[in-house]
Amino acid sequence: MNTCVTNNKFVNEWIAEMAELVNPESIVLIDGSNEQAEALRAEACKTGEMIKLNQDKLPGCYLHRTAINDVARVENRTFICTSKKEDAGNINNWMDPKECYEKLSKLYKGSYSGKTMYVIPYSMSVVGSDFAKYGIELTDSIYVVLNMLIMTRVGLNVLDALGDSGDFIKGLHARAELDEEKRYICHFPEDNTIWSVNSGYGGNVLLGKKCFALRIASYLGRKEGWMAEHMLILGIETPEGEVKYVTAAFPSACGKTNLAMLIPPEAYRNKGYKVWCVGDDIAWLRVGSDGRLWAVNPENGFFGVAPGTNEHSNPNALHTSMRDCIFTNVCHNLDDNTVWWEGLDENPPVNALNWKGEVWDYKKYDKKDKVNTSGAHPNSRFTAMAANCPCISDKFNDPAGVPVTAIVFGGRRAKTAPLVYQSTSWQNGTFVGSIMASETTAAAAGAVGVVRRDPMAMRPFVGYDMGDYWAHWLNMGKVIKNPPKIFHVNWFRTDDEGHFIWPGFGDNMRVLMWILARCEGKVDAVETPIGYVPNAEDIDIAGLDIDIETVRGLLSVDKELWLEDCKAIREFYAQVGERVPAELYTELEALEARLAK
Repeated sequence: MNTCVTNNKFVNEWIAEMAELVNPESIVLIDGSNEQAEALRAEACKTGEMIKLNQDKLPGCYLHRTAINDVARVENRTFICTSKKEDAGNINNWMDPKECYEKLSKLYKGSYSGKTMYVIPYSMSVVGSDFAKYGIELTDSIYVVLNMLIMTRVGLNVLDALGDSGDFIKGLHARAELDEEKRYICHFPEDNTIWSVNSGYGGNVLLGKKCFALRIASYLGRKEGWMAEHMLILGIETPEGEVKYVTAAFPSACGKTNLAMLIPPEAYRNKGYKVWCVGDDIAWLRVGSDGRLWAVNPENGFFGVAPGTNEHSNPNALHTSMRDCIFTNVCHNLDDNTVWWEGLDENPPVNALNWKGEVWDYKKYDKKDKVNTSGAHPNSRFTAMAANCPCISDKFNDPAGVPVTAIVFGGRRAKTAPLVYQSTSWQNGTFVGSIMASETTAAAAGAVGVVRRDPMAMRPFVGYDMGDYWAHWLNMGKVIKNPPKIFHVNWFRTDDEGHFIWPGFGDNMRVLMWILARCEGKVDAVETPIGYVPNAEDIDIAGLDIDIETVRGLLSVDKELWLEDCKAIREFYAQVGERVPAELYTELEALEARLAK
């Protein structure tokens, strides 16, 4: 068996070493060509790994089902393996690298017997650009190959760009037995290595995604002086044709993809405003020669949650998924060989198989037991090409990226955080990001749900100690001569009955317009203990069914609630540990003092 698939001795030696471990029957280099991809799709359909859907209604689309014990990212099986435990930090799971390699090698041993090893050379960001980082993933799964072809830039030009260098991220994936008790997703930042075993679910096995683009890249960014963030990137174009770019970080279930593909309210559309999507999930940020922060989306596609995506909530995402897409764990409509999921429309299919491949009766659906009674798994996915998104930015493939005017943090808080506020400085903005939180349960009758701290929406994704990560943010502030301004938003304030007050969706653009106006010095703000809050009159509510007094309520700052929150922030900082930067404690103490006045 020939393990010399490239001209790069570092790549060939590593492939030979891994092949000896997993023992494949053959090795195939993925070249990025459509001919090879078509042959793999046909093979996957033949074995049942994929199902070809109605090509008239869903051209180029396929359905895949994962094992029923393997349907989501598993934080408790995800490890950062650094030589010193303290470098991984208290928030991450840690394992000694030597111990981990030894333990996982036993699980990998012979796991490719009788199978093909697919070698996927891929680039995060545009090949040859200053942002680009290269990886090679080895896998025994055609599903992984076809997803990586959508999610990353795959091809022989990656090997050309790599040349003779050994500077690439080494990724080894094996489905093995799909045993959840032996499932591991392990990152070795000191070795540029990712190992994933006993999973077939995208979030655990598409190693360019969270594993490389955030966990490994955040480590590299700190070492090399740039940032890898869990952020969307969008551009707002004025009627005059000027585009301003915003990055935004939100924990899950806070409308990140909806914001990334936002459709402006009718009044703005009529005036000629447009919104462009650069990325829905990940941003890599570097300081440009002009002293500004520039951002790229290092991915090439979207790995979106299907349930809840529809013509009202996110038509752009829906239309993106209607061609050249892989659907995972959705409902299969047998009448016309299409797909369906909860929240798509009000017409569940009568003759269908659920996400497990079982005959499904929509009349037995129980909201309290979604996993067992729904047609589509609650975390079912679509993998779609960014190029097919109706609102994709013309800067999507620009190797220079886009200049960032504002950074927005957000969370789901029923009462505490106002609709929007601005930080007072980069340091204060870093503090605002570090205390980000969302309530994991719906707030009802004024009661507050369980609060989970998710700093910068990076809690599961920082590849090293969280305190060191915050220190890196503070250090970046010292080298960005013209930094973006930093804001916090909260679309989820509720009334005493638990109903959302702000309309959300496209109307969130009204808040973004205030943010941009603030960045340009066009509007004043009110200084409060937490930062700068808009004058209610400066939030455009024309055409909305809310009045100015409601807006004032949305912008109010309850000092007692914030003082209570400060106690929880202290507890969280203590959990992060002794590497929390002193500057953030200074910010916390100053906030407490202002609130106590």
